[in-house]
Amino acid sequence: MTQAVRTTPPRTARRDLSARQAIVAACLAMTAIVLLDLIDSRLDLLYSVGFVLIVVTAPLAVGVRQMFATGVLPSVLLIASLLLVCLFQPSAIRVEGMAADAGTAARLIAATLDHGLTLVVGQVLALAVITLRILGDSRSAPRR
Repeated sequence: MTQAVRTTPPRTARRDLSARQAIVAACLAMTAIVLLDLIDSRLDLLYSVGFVLIVVTAPLAVGVRQMFATGVLPSVLLIASLLLVCLFQPSAIRVEGMAADAGTAARLIAATLDHGLTLVVGQVLALAVITLRILGDSRSAPRR
């Protein structure tokens, strides 16, 4: 018996996540980070470092054509996670100068301002990763 010779190369598994999958994974990871950081009833360094790592990893996980969602992700993820903390454990938001009886909106604004540097660092790094991925993809594409 002779074996059939394969003329086409085998298809490789696609390793990129869809934008939706990356966002769901980022939300789950952020939830885990927030829950771990709230063990001491305060958002600290773990929250900031975890946030930056999550928003930098998301653009690395998706295909180049689905980068838009990961570019918008940092600000939405930060505000959504802080909003949930404000709603479910408002005492974890401790900002100097904020009144003890501040409402949810005031706590959210104060927490967003308090974590502003974290947001800027995460957004800039995420956009840098997106830019490098797009440039790398355009250089590896065959030219006609």
